[in-house]
Amino acid sequence: QVQLVESGGGLVQAGDSLRLSCVASGRTFSSNAMGWFRQAPGKEREFVAAIRWSGGSTYYADSVKGRFTISRDNAENTVYLQIHILKPEDAAVYYCAAWVVAGLPFLPLYTVPDYWGQGTQVTVSS
Repeated sequence: QVQLVESGGGLVQAGDSLRLSCVASGRTFSSNAMGWFRQAPGKEREFVAAIRWSGGSTYYADSVKGRFTISRDNAENTVYLQIHILKPEDAAVYYCAAWVVAGLPFLPLYTVPDYWGQGTQVTVSS
């Protein structure tokens, strides 16, 4: 099992930046990729970004390209999501996710993660 714990959410103003963190513990060696999803009220959970542990390849939803940056710290088993120029539509619960199988080609948009975190709320005031 892999446990994922998110942090960094909160109330921010539109235009601000925010960095979310996700720490993985447990059988972390079984995880080959990690990423982020988000779910706004009344909407389905959607893929945001992912990163492979090996090689560091990154993947983004088209809606966040250019404003979101995903990165990793292998030594700390931590994945980050840097969000720039927050918009009201970015408000959501952000969930960390981990995939056990992430060979190439890796298609996180179409591959259900094996593990989920509990989520961290991001609220954006305009």
